[in-house]
Amino acid sequence: MTNEIKRTESYYVVSNPQPSEQENLAVLFTGSSQTKPGHKPGPKVVDYYLLHYIQSGCGTYTCQGHTYQLGQGDSFLIEPGKLISYVADEAEPWHYRWLAFEGSQAAQLLESIGLSSQQPIVHTGGKRHIAVIYHQVQAAFQARVPHAGLKAVGYLHLLLAEYAQALQPKQQNDLHLTGSGEQIAQQALHYLSSQYAEPITIELMAETLGYNRAYLSTLFKKHTGLTPVTFLLRLRIDKARLLLRERKELTVEQIASSVGFQDPLYFSKQFKRLYGMSPTDYRDAMKRL
Repeated sequence: MTNEIKRTESYYVVSNPQPSEQENLAVLFTGSSQTKPGHKPGPKVVDYYLLHYIQSGCGTYTCQGHTYQLGQGDSFLIEPGKLISYVADEAEPWHYRWLAFEGSQAAQLLESIGLSSQQPIVHTGGKRHIAVIYHQVQAAFQARVPHAGLKAVGYLHLLLAEYAQALQPKQQNDLHLTGSGEQIAQQALHYLSSQYAEPITIELMAETLGYNRAYLSTLFKKHTGLTPVTFLLRLRIDKARLLLRERKELTVEQIASSVGFQDPLYFSKQFKRLYGMSPTDYRDAMKRL
């Protein structure tokens, strides 16, 4: 049995062919291994972040004085400078994939999803597409495709999003039940402030955020003093005022379209209602200042 396991041992690693492409977040290398019984890296430290995903087998991971029993579907994080060790089981040594990364954004990204040396374990169960993400990074590096580093960072974001959902399922699925009124209002404010130039409606916003329209509108007015419709209208007009002052090469029609008004006549009417003059008169008055 031991000889059979040794014959099936494997180790493969491939490096990023463009390691300096993303300084704020970069995948350095990725690989996979079928370990031998009792395989034990460490105790050791590394100078980059390292994620392992266990496809099969089991073993233990020790970090910050805590030892975790891990098996198929589990992942573990190694942080730079932290003393760690991990040991494959004697009877069922693990087959795992790994991915190393670094950059100024790395710590913040991991903190935002709740993954750290204090909570280094993620249980993803039977989600087989986790392994696929690791494989996609490996395939991009093997093929040495243009901008392989950018593709790898994209896959890393997808991977961390999967881990975030596994670590924070209640927050992901029931945010509308746990969020305070102020948090819900802030979600709506962000939605309107980032998409004011698009053909959005309050109904679409409520559906996208997962709230009843009347409930969302009531909370929004309570915390802002305005209905969502009024806030969106004023936001669009304020953005238009800025463009009228600073982008003199744009026509009134172009400005109306740029801030979310499909009808330039309706835009002019609403602008005059709020500021007592037409957009053209406002622009002329700004030129005289």
